[in-house]
Amino acid sequence: MTQSERIEEENKPESIAQNGLSGFISAAGVILAVSYPVLALSTGARAIYQLFLKEGVTNYLPVYLSLVAAVCYLLATVGFAVRRRWAWKLSVGVLAFESLMTLVVGTLSFIIPDTIGSTVWRHFGADYGFFPLIQPLLGLAWLFHPETLRVYEIQLPWRKL
Repeated sequence: MTQSERIEEENKPESIAQNGLSGFISAAGVILAVSYPVLALSTGARAIYQLFLKEGVTNYLPVYLSLVAAVCYLLATVGFAVRRRWAWKLSVGVLAFESLMTLVVGTLSFIIPDTIGSTVWRHFGADYGFFPLIQPLLGLAWLFHPETLRVYEIQLPWRKL
């Protein structure tokens, strides 16, 4: 293919749309790599404070849920930072679990609010700007994007790379 044919191919509407999507996906990866450790730090610090320093804590379920969330955020960060097949699988599993927990705890926080208390997943992450609801979905979209799959050398059985 000549240089002019390559330029013409790149300027086709579908190529431009694909390049725009690729730019968005790359930006999403950077956002996830920065925001997940920040969320892990804030969630973990809050839980540790409540567990060891805050007086009068009688319901430890929210504290433990926040600790689980912080661990999830740290494990997901590993998958965004380490470009290995095992890290990709780890992140997919953790993000799926995180999505499920956000939905379950978020729903239960409306049904039995006193039991759920104040946790990162309460009201689907409303206290954290709904990041706990949006981030794992964005993370899964990023992990399953063809460019990301190529980087991690993942071949899905239903998708040709």
